[in-house]
Amino acid sequence: MQQLLIAGRYRLLDLVGTGGMGRVWLARDEMLHRDVAVKEVVPPSWLAEAERAELRLRTLREARTAARLNHPNVVRIYDVVHDRESPWIVMEYVRSRSVQQIISAEGPLSPQRTARIGLAVLAALRAAHIAGVLHRDVKPHNVLVADDGRVVLTDFGLATFDGGEGAMTGPGTVFGSPQFVAPERAREGVSDPRTDMWSLGATLYATVEGKSPYARSSAMATLSALATEPPDPMRRAGPLRPVLTGLLQRDPWRRLTAAEAEPLLSSAAADHSQPAGPERSSTVAAVLGAGRSVASRPEAPPVDPEPPSVQPASRPGRRRRLIALGGAATALLVAGGITLALVDRHDERTPPSGSGGGALTARPAAFACATPPPAAATPVASVSPPADARYRLRAGWTWHDDPTGFRIAAPVAWARWTEGAVTCFRELDGARVLSVEAGPERADPVAYWKAEEARLTTGDALLPGYRRVEISAMDIFEGGAVWECSWENAAGEQVHSFRLLTNTSAERSYTVSWLTKEFDWQVNAAYLPMIRQSFTPAL
Repeated sequence: MQQLLIAGRYRLLDLVGTGGMGRVWLARDEMLHRDVAVKEVVPPSWLAEAERAELRLRTLREARTAARLNHPNVVRIYDVVHDRESPWIVMEYVRSRSVQQIISAEGPLSPQRTARIGLAVLAALRAAHIAGVLHRDVKPHNVLVADDGRVVLTDFGLATFDGGEGAMTGPGTVFGSPQFVAPERAREGVSDPRTDMWSLGATLYATVEGKSPYARSSAMATLSALATEPPDPMRRAGPLRPVLTGLLQRDPWRRLTAAEAEPLLSSAAADHSQPAGPERSSTVAAVLGAGRSVASRPEAPPVDPEPPSVQPASRPGRRRRLIALGGAATALLVAGGITLALVDRHDERTPPSGSGGGALTARPAAFACATPPPAAATPVASVSPPADARYRLRAGWTWHDDPTGFRIAAPVAWARWTEGAVTCFRELDGARVLSVEAGPERADPVAYWKAEEARLTTGDALLPGYRRVEISAMDIFEGGAVWECSWENAAGEQVHSFRLLTNTSAERSYTVSWLTKEFDWQVNAAYLPMIRQSFTPAL
């Protein structure tokens, strides 16, 4: 078997690894006279033949996609062949040990070394996500440390498959390693860049702590804990605690993005003064430096009992546009029959000079964007990405450059119009609304949202069934805060909104809002990272 020739070119020399989805061989490329790694994809035995055939086709398709990556921290894919009724993936052979092998032989790594590994893996994931490639099985086994010190991520898209194309699972089975699978992937089978970020957090947790954050005696016990429990307490993480806390958020839209995680990892990699044990008073407060405030979130992982003492980390060279969070406050947007009778909140306010989104005017009783689009509304047209666009948009979305100066991602063909200071984007046959509004002048954002909440929930109780999810500060632009809540509209439907109020350097502020029915919120929250990254205010 060791001398088996695959596709008339790759001679198998030695079995170097096995996993749930196949075997990896050291092989010799007889044409180019070089060593390569060859992965034989072996579908699980419990799959029906039609599902096995579909899995093979998807493996080939996804391997071809992953082959587009060319990054020093990514194992290159050279070839994809079909031989003996199985797909074979031909990859760069890296003389190395996996992180799993290292920690099994040497024990947990230091926070500093773990952070350096994390920066390399993060760079690989960022390159992949920009290219539209998901990994979906980030774990210590798939992170290799080469003999020369190079860190590479291997097995892109080959071990797990996107449930969006028809999940194939057997009873009690989850593709990938349950201890490193993001909660939403285990629960719903969904995959996007945020699921990779959770798996990165779990991988770094295991590297520094010696075990995964949900290490249990069985896969089912792990999945049960993943669904209902916080990660196990950190004992050795030290300066890594803030980034691990931010990456291991159960709610994906509260999870750290790659741009937010990078400065925290860089800081941890350079930290030589702090002890690695639990005595360090590093707390979730440090995550504020990464654009998240998670201390008040009920599902945040446990932290040290001491009060927060770490100041928000600085982020040199940060571009303001990266950290805007989708869904801020054109307060209680409504769509598709979702209506509210709201009082005017801008009754005696004049806009700052040059405010985006139009001049601030008195708010009518029915809130902005609540009524059907006017005749003057225009459909959002698909345009080519601007030259300075750094993010790939989801299918069906395009870039909108507003005449008032801001830029944001918007769905193609949605109706667009303005109501005073608000630019509205509304789904024609549904209940979703995206909007951008010129806000108050340089307000304290947390105080502003609390005042809005009090105004809309006291007295006549304009928001029946109101439930606050969060009001918290965020380190974005010149100061910002989010307000997420749900309430019951006049039709008796529960609706859900996430909104950001953010100041700019020109004494202005903006609110960006994303609203859906409560029933559809979990699915539509997946758009928030794209919305937040695309929003560029008129500074």
